[in-house]
Amino acid sequence: MTRALNGTEVARKISEAIEGSVVRSDETNVWVETDSVADVAGFLRDAPGLEFSFLTSVTAVDYIEYFELVYRLLSMKRNHSVVIRARCYGRDEPTAPSVSGVWKGADFQEREIWDLMGIRFEGHPNMKRILLWEGFAGHPLRKDFLGQLGPQVNAP
Repeated sequence: MTRALNGTEVARKISEAIEGSVVRSDETNVWVETDSVADVAGFLRDAPGLEFSFLTSVTAVDYIEYFELVYRLLSMKRNHSVVIRARCYGRDEPTAPSVSGVWKGADFQEREIWDLMGIRFEGHPNMKRILLWEGFAGHPLRKDFLGQLGPQVNAP
């Protein structure tokens, strides 16, 4: 069975390697500065003893005041996991660094988040819609999307 690492212990290791990147941690999660996400991802993949070679999933949650990115990581070599979180503030043009250069599996998942939540991933090699058409107005999984419904919903 995969063992979940203690978030506080992982946060300490991240802080030692990338100063100022950790916001807080608890037993199961580590919150990092959004601008540090790609650096933290590279560290977690390459650090001896951690070796998180696999991004299980990345998703986003809309809390109205901010968006939260949730990265679930797995080390198949060490058989352990961790959850990394980062907050994106602002509803107009929220951004975060892409981790698709660290884990190729982030490619489609970041595009899905862009398409449905409107968070743009800087440095992504192909940041375009993946589920909806390019002319679709808005991002339908946002909590404020219902006020934006219009004739485009029935478009091809």
